[in-house]
Amino acid sequence: MEPYPIRFRPVFKRTIWGGRRLGEQLGKPIGPGNDFAESWEVVDHGEDQSVVDGGPLDGKTLQQLIRDHPDWLLGAGFQGSAFPLLLKYLDCNRVLSVQVHPDDEYGAKMSQPDLGKTEAWYIVSADPDSLVYAGLQPSVDRASLREAIAAGQAEQALHSFHPEPGDVIYIPAGTVHALGAGLLVAEIQQSSDTTFRLFDWNRVDALGKARPLHLDQGLEVADYDSGPVQPRRYEPTQAGWQTVVKSNKFRLHLLAMGSGRLGGDDKFHIVTVPQGSATLASGEESILLRAGETVMLPAAIGACDLTVAEGGVVMGMDLPDSI
Repeated sequence: MEPYPIRFRPVFKRTIWGGRRLGEQLGKPIGPGNDFAESWEVVDHGEDQSVVDGGPLDGKTLQQLIRDHPDWLLGAGFQGSAFPLLLKYLDCNRVLSVQVHPDDEYGAKMSQPDLGKTEAWYIVSADPDSLVYAGLQPSVDRASLREAIAAGQAEQALHSFHPEPGDVIYIPAGTVHALGAGLLVAEIQQSSDTTFRLFDWNRVDALGKARPLHLDQGLEVADYDSGPVQPRRYEPTQAGWQTVVKSNKFRLHLLAMGSGRLGGDDKFHIVTVPQGSATLASGEESILLRAGETVMLPAAIGACDLTVAEGGVVMGMDLPDSI
């Protein structure tokens, strides 16, 4: 089968903290609702499945592609039976709960085993007063974090800052974190849905009931040594790909000026455009990618050229060479 750039139909999630920006800023077909929180662009996690949109594989789920065409999609060297990454866009209309994710070792021992969750955020847009909470203050240990949560003042234990569009925040497993209100974010993560909620800002529902916390588990997996997490910034006037995250779970590259090449290396690549537009040239075909659009380049595809329009940004994501 001739390899081609694969588009997927997004999987939408609605919650009380969602809004309208997935539709208004990223052109997602969310309909009239005003509570759309997440658009899962590439996912293979249980019943949550990306479905191919167009081409010879139209209608196939990502899990079916892995089962039927593993080397074609993932490369001959890939080990595993599930897609290892998950790409989503999040509209944070309200501040999210303070959370922490376990690592792979802890996740494997849970009653319902799952991967750990290391992630990275790209800030698409941010209101002027928006905050990101990422990491603990240097003096915070397990006991003082528990005390702050019990006092209803968890924010005093957290490092926070006002993010700017284009910031990248890397959140390894164990990092205590929360996304603030007024943020539109692209997130690349391990394919895991395991979250331990430490604090929910003292919120209660109409009946005066708070959402459940996972305090003991969260305090157990939290990293008390890494300290505050600072944003990473790319150089907008530098042509070509810039690697902003290089971890043992994934790599994140940004293209903000000129052209860059992906593919032809027996590895899959995820490409999304959080801002502006870009053109993908694959063989004799040229594809315009608008803001919010995502494609996957299967491992079998030849080298493709991406050219970003002025003011645009492309995110390219793949696995480290050691995997």
